[in-house]
Amino acid sequence: MPFKFYQSPIGQANPLKIEALGLDLTVRLPPDVTGAELTLLETVNAPGFGPPLHRHRETEIFRVLEGRYLFQVDEKQFEAGAGDIVSVPGGAAHAFVNITDRPARQIVLMLPGMDAHAFFLGLSKILSTKPSRDELNAFGDPWGVEFLGPPLSAGGR
Repeated sequence: MPFKFYQSPIGQANPLKIEALGLDLTVRLPPDVTGAELTLLETVNAPGFGPPLHRHRETEIFRVLEGRYLFQVDEKQFEAGAGDIVSVPGGAAHAFVNITDRPARQIVLMLPGMDAHAFFLGLSKILSTKPSRDELNAFGDPWGVEFLGPPLSAGGR
């Protein structure tokens, strides 16, 4: 049985702040307690912020808790709001942006699991250097992450 007992009380959450992405990220269920089968994240995205267009092997399932996002999955763009679920298959090019004037929140399930805390900590450091796409991809390569383009624009609806 790969899963272990684990409790993640909200009062003990310690979000990783990535200013370049307008992101507060909390790993609520790390891969070491799931046998690396999944990772569960809680994210808060500042208005107008989201990740660059990218792809990776992990499937991601997003549940919007608060706010509204513009998503892109491969060539399809669409909006998702509180209560909506978006499934992004592994290998699909994707990005999203908070299109509201307030912080927006999501729960993100990654399958299989990855060490999201280590990945985003490293990403935060490289983003502070204003890297080129080649430098971003050199960072992402060991993680199986390919950066394909800039973040979406909140005005790009």
